[in-house]
Amino acid sequence: MSGKVANTVIDSLVNLGIERIYGIPGDSLNPLMDAMRQNSRIKFIQARHEEGAALEASFESKLTGKVTVCVGTSGPGSIHLLNGLYDAKMEGASVIALTGQVETDLIGSDYFQEINTNRLFDDVSVFNERIVNPENAEKIVVRAYREALFRKGVAHINLPVDVLRLSAPRMDNLSPGIFPRLDYAPDLAEARKAINESRKPVLFIGRGCTGLGPEIYAFADATGSPVVYALNGKGIVDDYDQRVMGSIGLLGTKPSVDAFREADLLIMLGTSFPYVQFIPNGVRKIQVDTDPARIGKRVSVDIPLVCTAKYFLDNIKPETKKAKFFQTLANGKEKWIRDMTAIENKTSDPILPEAVAAELSKKAAKDAVIIGDTGNVTVWTVRNFRTVAGRRFIYSSWLGSMGIGIPGSIGASFATDRQVIALVGDGSFAMTMMELITAAKYDRPVKVVVFNNSKLGMIKFEEEVMGYPDFGVDLYPQNFAGIANAIGIKGIRVEKYSDLASGVSELLSTEGPAVLDVVVSADERPMPPKLQFSQVKGYVTSILRENLSFLD
Repeated sequence: MSGKVANTVIDSLVNLGIERIYGIPGDSLNPLMDAMRQNSRIKFIQARHEEGAALEASFESKLTGKVTVCVGTSGPGSIHLLNGLYDAKMEGASVIALTGQVETDLIGSDYFQEINTNRLFDDVSVFNERIVNPENAEKIVVRAYREALFRKGVAHINLPVDVLRLSAPRMDNLSPGIFPRLDYAPDLAEARKAINESRKPVLFIGRGCTGLGPEIYAFADATGSPVVYALNGKGIVDDYDQRVMGSIGLLGTKPSVDAFREADLLIMLGTSFPYVQFIPNGVRKIQVDTDPARIGKRVSVDIPLVCTAKYFLDNIKPETKKAKFFQTLANGKEKWIRDMTAIENKTSDPILPEAVAAELSKKAAKDAVIIGDTGNVTVWTVRNFRTVAGRRFIYSSWLGSMGIGIPGSIGASFATDRQVIALVGDGSFAMTMMELITAAKYDRPVKVVVFNNSKLGMIKFEEEVMGYPDFGVDLYPQNFAGIANAIGIKGIRVEKYSDLASGVSELLSTEGPAVLDVVVSADERPMPPKLQFSQVKGYVTSILRENLSFLD
């Protein structure tokens, strides 16, 4: 096949399995847009803002593990991509970013919309190149794909518009190559001995354990280990299972805190948990990861193991313990759930946000994909959306960007037929609500739930516990259901607790995209699990500052 460089770029991506490109057209991208028009095997998804396009690509990749693509034109269009691309970088999502550029003879002349794009994208990218010669256009695309896929990050290609118009040689249809995965097989004898000698081991899981629920349960049964998960481990195991204590951190559970406090061995499996203040001191630690750079990165580790979580669980073969540590925590877990349920069942108006998350957890599909936005809503999603195994939870867990819920849910919806639900604060909703137009245009059946308290709730809480009066956090009240209806999406407004259950049912039964706007209390605080909920006064500010890092 021969044609222009623009055709080579698009046809190469198609040959590599790319199905869609998210973005907004622009003059420096005109040849590329025409190449997409000519190729029926790829679809252009017109976002309403380049940040939305990059987030859509990032969340599709996070859900599928595949390479995705977004595009922005020269100057501002490229700049707008960066927040979504940093989300991809910090989450290890495989995203190719294509950016437009002015003609090569104008580069360096301070021309209209000319920026040094490659310098700008240097920090966010694992691969960062410009196509300047038609002879190597295909090779650069294939290299970008390889780097994004195998290095789990952002690959950036800058495309001067005059180069896109040049004739290109016949394509070689290069493949990204076959790379055998390095499944290390370390000696597990030392880890096995430590586990067998331990009386109170705790299994701490993260995203690296995705899909390993049965193996985790078998290990917990044999060793008596309670299972605690980091943010990205939610949904791998059943929150109601007696072996599962829940999440750790500010948005965690008291049973998990109790398990960590009493542990004599911590087995960190597929997690690089950043908040070391929650990791118990003076306890032996086993850490299992496929990336040796992550082992011991945050806390000292006694037994480092470079292998997959599956290899570890399949081959560790510990002795079966008669005494089960998780059983000694049963009463504490039951009390925690009772306390949470009591809050969730309060019939007060304005509605408590915990009640909204709990109602959604009862009625969402068993295999739903849940997008949790950033802020107080993250706490309600993790703590009160108690779930059976099989649901998938995705966040901006490392960048912690507000506004990821709507575009993230759209990107996920393109890649799955499963129910996709976004839990979004009103501050986050307003940041990227223009992407509802994208959902309407492409009839993506996403369900967006707005926790509407007319406040930047997490910021308000942070200001208060640090001794400051809340300032700059009041939001101009909005009826987001009305905005959805104006766009052509079904909008449902719930202001009273008595209407919550029916509102959730109506939302989830809607065929296409829909928004549920729930007016919730602005005074509900995301209290740390190791403190009693009645203890509002007398906090030690230094401790709270540690606990305020909520994206674990």
